[in-house]
Amino acid sequence: MTSVFSYLAEEPIVLLFLLIGVGMFIGHIKIKGVGLGAAAVLFLAIGLSALGQAEGVEVRVPPIMGIFGLALFAFAIGNNSGATFFQNLKRAGGPILTMVVLYCVTAGVGVLVGTKVFGMNIALIAGTFAGAVTNTPALAAAGEASGDPGTATVGYAVAYLFGVVGMIIAAGMALRHSASDADNPTPVTHANVRVERDDRPTVGEFIGELACTVEVSRLRRGEQGKIWVPERDEAIEPGDIMTVVGEADRVREAIENIGHQSTHSLRRDRHFLDFRRITISQHSIAGKTVEEVDAILAQKWGARISRVRRGDADMLATPSFLLELGDRVRVVGPPLKLKEISRFLGDSERGLTDINPVGLGLGLALGVMVGEAKIPIPGGGHFSLGAAAGVLIVGIIMGKIGRIGPVITALPHSANAVLGEIGLLMFLAQAGTNAGGQIAYAFSGGDWWKILLLGMMMTTILALGMYFFMRRIFKIGGTKLSGMLGGMQTQPAVLAFANDRTGADPRVALGYALVYPVAMIGKILVAHVIGGL
Repeated sequence: MTSVFSYLAEEPIVLLFLLIGVGMFIGHIKIKGVGLGAAAVLFLAIGLSALGQAEGVEVRVPPIMGIFGLALFAFAIGNNSGATFFQNLKRAGGPILTMVVLYCVTAGVGVLVGTKVFGMNIALIAGTFAGAVTNTPALAAAGEASGDPGTATVGYAVAYLFGVVGMIIAAGMALRHSASDADNPTPVTHANVRVERDDRPTVGEFIGELACTVEVSRLRRGEQGKIWVPERDEAIEPGDIMTVVGEADRVREAIENIGHQSTHSLRRDRHFLDFRRITISQHSIAGKTVEEVDAILAQKWGARISRVRRGDADMLATPSFLLELGDRVRVVGPPLKLKEISRFLGDSERGLTDINPVGLGLGLALGVMVGEAKIPIPGGGHFSLGAAAGVLIVGIIMGKIGRIGPVITALPHSANAVLGEIGLLMFLAQAGTNAGGQIAYAFSGGDWWKILLLGMMMTTILALGMYFFMRRIFKIGGTKLSGMLGGMQTQPAVLAFANDRTGADPRVALGYALVYPVAMIGKILVAHVIGGL
């Protein structure tokens, strides 16, 4: 076996690909419907590295590969979440993020209480905290503040393993309740409505009265009249038939407000209007809102976008919706003009695979610089967010902006998904081999059981506290909570587990991105304070 370990130590590229391939093969094995998914790569890497260390061979994936993978992963998560991140932050972000900070502080206080019970030195305690919350920048802060990074690393390595496993268990608990999530996305549907109101509201006034999101995609005046795409300022007459598009509950509200559901189908009559799914692949369209593109479509062809399909989700094309390369939009317009509209929007598979190297490269570079910037701490010292947090923040902002002049800042959903998965697997392979070697050394010391017990206590405090308050107080659904648990732990393996269980539900990534930056800062500061005591 020593010769095998020696070969892998000399060929880190082979080691990386072997861990990814074999790890994912194991991850796809399910017992009673449950599998580890990408987290299996981490555990395989830990085990292989620990066995190599026992044979006297250091089997490691180079750190630069892990940093590169983590940067790709963090940018993809942030970029995909950017469009909805700030909406969620505005709704309930303040109280939730305050709770995240309190959890970090509570865990830190718990560690200090543990010093009285176990009699461990402060560097070991600070490292144990960093391992229990699986945060490498916090380990660096603990080592710097305590002046003993070697001892801090021992505490980190022993506590790290349950830090991952414990939070995966918590995420699994959250997902057991996902079927009853109140935030389950409702499929977009449509209905033909006969107008009964006689006050002649405009289309815009009608939509505004509902206080909910629907759109009017077609309008017919008279039984056999012309069908057209109405503008917001057009008046609705009694007896008009119109097609209302939106989530099922919203469409029902619209029907009750304006009239009754009609048996006439405006979609069936394609003499005046037809519809087609078109892929956004023109770079000039990406980064624009539906309202901006609709203005061009209406002026040139009398057409409108009614729905947007991104990944597996079909969404209503609201005016503020930001379009990305690879989006498949349903366009309603004159039948003879749909080919011209397709050429205008692109309608090429290239939009599904374009990784936008300009936006990706600039985003990664800027994110790493933000992550490495030194932020002073009152009373002396400094800390850095780390590459992952910096890239995540930049990715979120770029995903929200969509475009800066000629530069598209939002990558296609499919490209983000692929880049994110590749980056995640690279990071897990590197993090596992790094932790495995440290664990083999750390468990040879006499204090390992104290470190493990204290670390388990800290992880459990975070997991149960986050689970209880988010479920009971804030009424967060299980799917989103599983992502928030991964973000609270700043642990990609937890996110990978939740994504595997949910089929990469976007609520998982959104929950992860929502709490990750604040959790990262909170952990670094707490570790710095503990190490400096």
